[in-house]
Amino acid sequence: MLEIKNYSKTYGEGKKAADNVSITVESGDIFGFIGHNGAGKSTTIRAVVGVLDFTEGEIFIDGHSVKDEPVACKKVTAYIPDNPDLYENLTGIQYLNFIADVFDISVADREERIKKYADMFEITDSLGDMISSYSHGMKQKVAIISALIHEPKLMVLDEPFVGLDPKASFTLKEIMRGMCRNGAAIFFSTHVLDVAEKLCNKVAIIRKGRIIATGTMEEITEGHSLEETFLEADHE
Repeated sequence: MLEIKNYSKTYGEGKKAADNVSITVESGDIFGFIGHNGAGKSTTIRAVVGVLDFTEGEIFIDGHSVKDEPVACKKVTAYIPDNPDLYENLTGIQYLNFIADVFDISVADREERIKKYADMFEITDSLGDMISSYSHGMKQKVAIISALIHEPKLMVLDEPFVGLDPKASFTLKEIMRGMCRNGAAIFFSTHVLDVAEKLCNKVAIIRKGRIIATGTMEEITEGHSLEETFLEADHE
């Protein structure tokens, strides 16, 4: 579903934020991407979703090149950044309908999906309010719902649990598991290693722009906790 092949990104003064990164995420995977701040997680994620241009390497989504077929990639992808930047002069329902229009979702389908997810995240009664009045957590919930409206084949999330209350975090995890049971794929970064250990079937550890470990959770941890494995790998 997602194939990152020898991706590199160099910023000013020759600093490589991502250095020869290769990752494969298959349908049904919940793939955790972990590393320190500045390790290259967000740089890689932003290249995957087409926000950041790149010249070194290739990225494919559902068989389509992110460089050469960006619209085809975006049609099957949903992206939730770590700090959702929504249109604050719209109400929640106006924003969700705008996103549904972008993806050409029928009125019947969008109404069904918006109701389903708004009820799950307990924000149905607030959708008529201006987004400018929402808390960070409320904005995060609207961003999540907007990402689910077109039933993406690939969900890409950057620190998705930051700002969510425990119940909303549980709801998001259940949605992620359900998507993958139905053949979608999830690729997300997180600092919360115990969440990654319980949720993910595969993981990659990135350090100073390079992948230092990748594989199934069992292969990576070898009977240890993900936290122990991460700290050990980080010091090698």
